[in-house]
Amino acid sequence: MPDSFGLGLMSSRRQFMSISMVAAVTAVLAACGGSSGGDAAVDVEKQSVGAMDDFTAGTTFKATEPITLSLLWTDWPEYMVTEDSPFMQELQRRTNVSFTLTHIPLSDHEEKRSLLISAGDAPEIIPLVYSGQDAPFVSSGAVLPMSDYLDYMPHFRKLVADWDLQELVDNLKQADGKNYSLPGLQEVSVPVFTVVIRKDVFDEVGAGVPQTWDEMRDALRLIKQRYPDSQPLADGFEGQALLNYAAHAFGAVAGWGFGNGMIDDGTGALTYSGSSDGYKQMLEYFRGLVEEGLLDTESMTTTGTTQTTGTIAEKMANNKVFAASGNSQTVIEFAQAMEGTFGAGKFELLQIAAPGGPAGQIVEPRSFWHGFMLNSSLRDSDHFLATIQFLDWLYYSEEAREFVMWGVEGDTYTKDDEGAITLNPDYSLSVYNINVGAPTDLQSDLGYASDVLAYGTESRRLKESYNSEAFVAYMDDVLTNRTPRSPMPPAPLDEAELEQASLLSTPLKDIVDTNTLKFILGQRDMSEWDAYVGELEARGLQSYVDLINGARERFAQNNG
Repeated sequence: MPDSFGLGLMSSRRQFMSISMVAAVTAVLAACGGSSGGDAAVDVEKQSVGAMDDFTAGTTFKATEPITLSLLWTDWPEYMVTEDSPFMQELQRRTNVSFTLTHIPLSDHEEKRSLLISAGDAPEIIPLVYSGQDAPFVSSGAVLPMSDYLDYMPHFRKLVADWDLQELVDNLKQADGKNYSLPGLQEVSVPVFTVVIRKDVFDEVGAGVPQTWDEMRDALRLIKQRYPDSQPLADGFEGQALLNYAAHAFGAVAGWGFGNGMIDDGTGALTYSGSSDGYKQMLEYFRGLVEEGLLDTESMTTTGTTQTTGTIAEKMANNKVFAASGNSQTVIEFAQAMEGTFGAGKFELLQIAAPGGPAGQIVEPRSFWHGFMLNSSLRDSDHFLATIQFLDWLYYSEEAREFVMWGVEGDTYTKDDEGAITLNPDYSLSVYNINVGAPTDLQSDLGYASDVLAYGTESRRLKESYNSEAFVAYMDDVLTNRTPRSPMPPAPLDEAELEQASLLSTPLKDIVDTNTLKFILGQRDMSEWDAYVGELEARGLQSYVDLINGARERFAQNNG
């Protein structure tokens, strides 16, 4: 993971979100060591010290006697959460559960986490885990099979049923048919990153809001005529964000969303995105934008650091860029830069649904957010059942999710009869530009709304409660006018296959990454596409495709 320290609050948050999206779609292709025994039997009913007898969906968890759990905590550079933070103290008061924290830095948290698990030194609870990140720890027994304990998790089961997520949860199974992590559940799922446009300028040139990539190109041409010194479309993340959200409209996966590189070929089997016709179409499209001077080439080769993010914002503020990759917080950054140039209210930014393309008006598949794993050491705990109940409440009850985000009702926030939340004026949530300047910040001062525990599971109401009206409008636009792509058919690998896949996929991905930018930037002519595919084939493309499809067929046979 690139270094996130020293970045501004919104920049580092956005960077982590972007990196995490890779994790959310990528099964890790490297096996790690660790303590064995993950499949050892747990006598849940006997290991029930502190557990509640009448724990059901809607029940507030409170341990019948105090228990202390160990928790892996990733430190964001902008704020520190400790055992003594007000959030932790209030959580203990409510639930009778306290934590001992093992701190690791955001800058290399995945590496540090893997080392701790491999050495058998990880805490009992391992949060901030995205789909597929449990794969390296399955064969060693370092983490527990969470699917064995779902009978004791009524809040999780209720949300999965209410939000129609069972098929997606089933797709997370590993090769042995079990889930070794539980995800953050989202009632509604929209892409985090998309295009942020200067709507006032799009309207000025008569383009309106583009609904397809062809319409986007037409709009960019009109803007280029009006502002000839501009390169109106930019990324700022080495092309990874732009290609991630654009690829789906071409029937491919790319950028941050490339994952293992496999896509549904339409028959239930899988093929390699980097050699597909859709991927070629996508490259031809963006190559065409470069040829016409419509795509900021510098932004395709630089990363989302403060300097680069500042550069994109500056280009926006200087009428050099009029559309760029971003999320809801990027809109705030761009607006702050532009207010210094144009003044407040003199421009309009809009986060739009990713344009459609040859594959249709589609966006990325419905997805999960971060959840957790449990260290296999917990299988010997006398309070095993209480831990399962507590995590079920903490991660999957609406009561807990609201508390983790907003704090104490009546103190830090109020709620009206319709459930709308208002932050009290003495408190701010600066990261979302709420009550900026108030004396106490929920996140940095109190420990609420932490990136480790907040955001993972969210109802639509909770998601809307902290986002701007503009983001809510974006969410409605996506849900109304775009169709989520069907999930990629699952193909979990066993231990031997993981190692083989790693050896095959790494050089293939290197070839794809290198040549993607070469084709787009004109450093390699599109007439060499067949030669490029031949390079992939020479590095074992067919063996890799056969390996993944073999795992896919096995999963389908075993799971229907």
